[in-house]
Amino acid sequence: MRRAESVGSLMAASLARTFPPELLLAAQGVRVAFFDVDGVMTDGGILYSDEGETLKRFHTLDGLGLKLLQRAGITPVVITGRDSKPLRKRLEALGVADVHYGTEDKRPAAERTLASLGLDWSQAAAMGDDWPDLPVMRRCAIAVAPPDAHPEVRQCARYVTQAAAGQGAAREFCDLLLVASGRYVQLLESYG
Repeated sequence: MRRAESVGSLMAASLARTFPPELLLAAQGVRVAFFDVDGVMTDGGILYSDEGETLKRFHTLDGLGLKLLQRAGITPVVITGRDSKPLRKRLEALGVADVHYGTEDKRPAAERTLASLGLDWSQAAAMGDDWPDLPVMRRCAIAVAPPDAHPEVRQCARYVTQAAAGQGAAREFCDLLLVASGRYVQLLESYG
């Protein structure tokens, strides 16, 4: 058991070094994480079938990240300007219950969520890629953007992921929050 504990400690120390210490400190009290979808959980492209149905591609790394946040006691919340059957199906499969579809003005949706959870902005983190995400990102304790986000959004972000949108960027955000919460190693070890 001693060896497993030391391996876990080394893994945590190794991963924590990839995130700046001040970033981890800022994220320590986060209890809710706001996510945009297009350009964060997807690559931002929108595909239409011949019948006009919207098609989306999601990365499995991001999906597990959302599940891990829930296990760590951090509530993932999706606030998106669009709505589609594939999106609803994916979020339902991941157990993400707090979702605001077709929401262009994202700040009021975030404020309602914070109020319902009994939290405030200092306990929130957000990941976005374009201007509609800025009102939420600017108020959170920590704001994150994928590298292909709009320049104004990258400038607002305290951290820009290495992974691209739809290619694990949301998982990187989740990992940051899990490391900051102190739950990363415990969750990793649960996978044997």
